[in-house]
Amino acid sequence: MLESVDIGVIGGTGLYSMPGIEHRRTLRAETPWGNPSGDIVIGSLHGKRVAFLPRHGPGHRLSPTEVPYRANIYALKTLGVRFIISVNACGSLQDDFLPGDIVIPDQLVDQTRRRPAATFFDRDLVAHISVADPFCETLRGILTKSTESAGARVHARGTFLIIEGPRFSTRAESHIFRQWGCSIIGMTACPEAFLAREAEIAYASLAHITDFDVWKDELVTAEKVMAVMQESLQVIQSGISAAVAQIGPKTSSLAHSALDDAIFVERDQVPAEMLSKLGPVVARRFS
Repeated sequence: MLESVDIGVIGGTGLYSMPGIEHRRTLRAETPWGNPSGDIVIGSLHGKRVAFLPRHGPGHRLSPTEVPYRANIYALKTLGVRFIISVNACGSLQDDFLPGDIVIPDQLVDQTRRRPAATFFDRDLVAHISVADPFCETLRGILTKSTESAGARVHARGTFLIIEGPRFSTRAESHIFRQWGCSIIGMTACPEAFLAREAEIAYASLAHITDFDVWKDELVTAEKVMAVMQESLQVIQSGISAAVAQIGPKTSSLAHSALDDAIFVERDQVPAEMLSKLGPVVARRFS
């Protein structure tokens, strides 16, 4: 039997080596949508069980398009996860969003095109989920305070543009994204945020700026990005630790009832095979 875990963290493999984590164990999960990106590491932090999932797999081997987003979110839902802290590297699209800053975005613009796993409800059961506000306000507030307490320069709002990847933007694209009013640019928060909402999991991004995008006439390279990521690791770990300390059993989110107004069909009209496949995603709605 899987143990119950309330908080999930999706990001790099270095996150579950942060100070203070005890009683680690590794879980290899299976889902109807295949295996997650990698083994899930479950550990105790501030007396709470936290599940850490490496988004790109061990050794960063999965491109943004290849990440098994449905399997990742489903696996965390199966564990009982109610809150997901997503750690995302990003580029800046604005002068006042500086490399090394932390952004807790409140909006998303999805420019991905080739990702097949964008919804759990792709056949036999339709859910028209609301993502007007794609990030959980409760969790965003917690992350803002926790990263500020860790000593980071934090932007409490921002619009997060998600591109297909794995390539970086052309200069022309970068200038267009700036004209749209976007704040930061990355590759992985979509469809992750939308799947989390479908699974009624509160989701927020801790986005750390690694570079200015090429609009500023600076070439973006993987080497530069990785260097800034390593410099930011300690403050990210401290921010996550402080956030975990603030999330309790009574912490609630509107995301936890997201399916209430999204599914119009009655249970007896849904094929039993689909109800079984979706399992914990729809268990509350069709209990």
